[in-house]
Amino acid sequence: MMIYTKNTRNMVLSVLALVSIGTLMVYSSTALMSMRKYGSGFHYLWSHLFTVCAGAVAMVAMAKLDYRRVRPFIYVLLGISLVMLLLVFVPGIGISANGARRWLKLWPTTFQPSELVKIVMVIFLADYMDRNINRMKDIRFGILIPVGVMLFFQAIIIQQPDFGAVMSLGVLTICLLILGGARIIHIGGLVLFSLPVIYVLLTSSTYRMKRLMCFVDPWKEPFDCGFQLVQSFIAFGKGSLFGVGLGGSRQKLYFLPEVHTDFIFSLIGEELGLIGVVVVIGLFIFFFKKGMDVASKTDDPFSYFLTFGLTMMICIQAIINFSVSTGLMPTKGLPLPFISYGGSALLVNLAAVGILVSISMKNDNTETNAVRYGEVDMSLNNYMRRQR
Repeated sequence: MMIYTKNTRNMVLSVLALVSIGTLMVYSSTALMSMRKYGSGFHYLWSHLFTVCAGAVAMVAMAKLDYRRVRPFIYVLLGISLVMLLLVFVPGIGISANGARRWLKLWPTTFQPSELVKIVMVIFLADYMDRNINRMKDIRFGILIPVGVMLFFQAIIIQQPDFGAVMSLGVLTICLLILGGARIIHIGGLVLFSLPVIYVLLTSSTYRMKRLMCFVDPWKEPFDCGFQLVQSFIAFGKGSLFGVGLGGSRQKLYFLPEVHTDFIFSLIGEELGLIGVVVVIGLFIFFFKKGMDVASKTDDPFSYFLTFGLTMMICIQAIINFSVSTGLMPTKGLPLPFISYGGSALLVNLAAVGILVSISMKNDNTETNAVRYGEVDMSLNNYMRRQR
């Protein structure tokens, strides 16, 4: 029998609130499109609810599973992730849409392997940094090996192409390496080395360069590459403080592309207004705080790195989605966790929450629960302080 503490309950409740908001917004954004395409306004809603149920099962299963049992199989998981990434390019198995080939055809839905890679990389890095905890300041163990694994997967993902997944995976890896004790000067060198690579990736692709130029001035091409961003601005502007009301959006009527996935945050701004936007951002901040609370109570480096990594995996994607929708970053396809329509991200993120719950419950059943938040723990916290 699982025992949920207050901290665990609050984390789960914040996720359930986000999923509930997402379900409402998915229905609002897809009802008309679903009616015209399938003759029923509920087609996308039923598909989304199927994923929610599958994700809930995955979350409960991961919560009941002892997360430490995954460690011996980490290289098996890396291998499975690699095979799934490569299957995307196999005709009849991989699915192409909008010029990208990122999905596998799995009945009764599709799956995006790059989402699996993110959670597997977090588990790998947590395990790797724990095993090499005293060698992370060495450039070979602190940078070359873990970054080499990351680059291997990024090289495949960029061929799909999925620049958003590449970027989020890179940011997540750097954050974890800093936390694990890698030298800042090594991290700085890695970032400097990455800049010309990013420049080549941008300039070698016409559509990426076009997106970048329209990010700088979307109003210059309001009916071409700047269309999405301009329409997103209009949605937020129409929403004002209280919004136009649930279901009352006009931007979703084929003005704002990908409104049910990448730009669902803009729809929230239009229909629920600034209040709805603040509520959603507040729930993600609350989730981050609860994740850090769980991390602060862990009694071993693996649990600490894993908790921090899974929390950051979700929050980094949220920050990128917020930034893209509000014009703070160039447009890229990255769903808003727990809210956007799309099975792969929702399923993986709910599974990640299940692991966080498992870590939280394990910590609550050990003597470390006697240590209050903010007090010094003689094992892990001393280590982390030495790393800083």
